[in-house]
Amino acid sequence: MADTVLHEVTDGLATITLNRPEAMNALNIATKNALREAVEAAAADDAVRAILLTAAGERAFCVGQDLKEHIGLLAADREGGGGGQTMSTVKEHYNPIARALAGAKKPVIAAVNGVAAGAGFGFALLADYRLVADTAAFNTSFVGVALSADSGLSWTLPRVIGTSRATDLLLFPRTIGAQEALELGIANRVVPAAELRAEAEKVARALADGPTVAYAAIKEAVAYGLTHSLDEALEKEDELQTRAGASEDHVIAVQAFVQKEKPKYVGR
Repeated sequence: MADTVLHEVTDGLATITLNRPEAMNALNIATKNALREAVEAAAADDAVRAILLTAAGERAFCVGQDLKEHIGLLAADREGGGGGQTMSTVKEHYNPIARALAGAKKPVIAAVNGVAAGAGFGFALLADYRLVADTAAFNTSFVGVALSADSGLSWTLPRVIGTSRATDLLLFPRTIGAQEALELGIANRVVPAAELRAEAEKVARALADGPTVAYAAIKEAVAYGLTHSLDEALEKEDELQTRAGASEDHVIAVQAFVQKEKPKYVGR
């Protein structure tokens, strides 16, 4: 994996760090390949019980596509020698990353340390929980380069802030500061920039130490309920509750409750 993305697993917590602060963590091909590998590996690893997605530096979480690289690829494609690399990145990189983040059977936490634009905004919204620095900001950005939405934003943004507001932000991109992001539901919590990493690790560690099967069931139930009827959602709840009830962690939790002790979950 390229050093443009750092991937570390410690005691069940996978920390994935975008590591191009000099380029505002823009996504060139090397970074997209490395990010896809890291996210897919963390999502598939049974030893990983939570994923923390963050970025190096203070200015940016991720400003999306690296346009300096993109313009060269675009020129090559238009001249017939680029092999169609320019726009194939959605299928090859963004979609797999989005699916891995959304489909991970464990909590995903995004620590947004600075500007999150375009695909950076999209990846942050795919997390289950977003801690945002008070200096951070969000922008859809796509229309500014005459492109449509990708990285899941057409799906996540309307669900988070409503269809009307999402369409407005996609058609008329503007910068959304941390406080407005909190009010809209884009941020779950806003913290001082200097405290972001410590707070994010605290939240991520708590989730990594928690009942992993129950967390996975909650993620699946919420996603299912968004696109199904109440009766179908109730049936899904029955299925998922049965699954969670058969876990070792459920037995551990009940025993700890009766004994008035703090449960020590095993993630199974």
